[in-house]
Amino acid sequence: MTSSARALAGFSEISGNYDAALCDVWGVLHNGIAPFPSAVDALVRYRQSGGRLIFITNAPRPSGPIIALLDRMGVPRDAYDGIVSSGDSTRAMIAPHRGRVVHHVGPATEDDSLYEGLGVIRGTAEEAEVVVVTDLDSDDDTPDLYNDRVSLWLKRGLPMICANPDRVVEHGDRLIYCGGALGDLYEARGGKVLMAGKPYRPIYDQALALAEEAAGHSLDRRRILGIGDSVRTDAMGASQFGIDLLFITGSIHAGELDAFGNVDPQAVAELVASSGANLAGFMPRLGW
Repeated sequence: MTSSARALAGFSEISGNYDAALCDVWGVLHNGIAPFPSAVDALVRYRQSGGRLIFITNAPRPSGPIIALLDRMGVPRDAYDGIVSSGDSTRAMIAPHRGRVVHHVGPATEDDSLYEGLGVIRGTAEEAEVVVVTDLDSDDDTPDLYNDRVSLWLKRGLPMICANPDRVVEHGDRLIYCGGALGDLYEARGGKVLMAGKPYRPIYDQALALAEEAAGHSLDRRRILGIGDSVRTDAMGASQFGIDLLFITGSIHAGELDAFGNVDPQAVAELVASSGANLAGFMPRLGW
């Protein structure tokens, strides 16, 4: 971990040091409603300069529907080489339950693609052998609303597969709870929680494979950059995978860092320090 944090005016200040970047989506590329134009521009320019760009997201859906969402948002395909999601990694965890009942927690139909072709049966917690959490049931929910349900899951000894390790995410001008917040509650109360998204190794291995496929050769991790807005997932994941981090301060940590005001570089360094990540620099929004 570096002893101080470097404020960057733009990604171009360091982009030449990296052959590939593994970039977060929600909070870096878009806010859940619309893309950030400066971020899109920066990624397009990075690829035009020869860099390979893989989106790495904790979205609890396979990458196909996420690409379709980015298309609808107007994010051009030439902004990225590929995408890997927590949903992609989580499907491998659900697959062993083929032919048996899983209990889904999250929007009723939004995450249907997570289960496609796996042959599992979605049912009640009373009959299930595992709980699969994509998100809370609605954007207005808080984890404490699930305590009674958690008690039932614990009584039955159900493991939880959490398809979205994020605790909170930026949505427009507010923060909403994600599946990771419910995973934290379940673990705190003694439940077993399994995750495959950031910061865990499986999703990074998949992202590296896509980056090397795009580059046409193996890549030196010293020349791979992680870009993200979360200490818990992006910074920790970059640290554990052995790659540098460009930290985006203007999303879920914006308030505590005064990201769009008089940001203190030392405060940024101290916040990221717990992850052990090597901080290449920080900026409030990704831009070139």
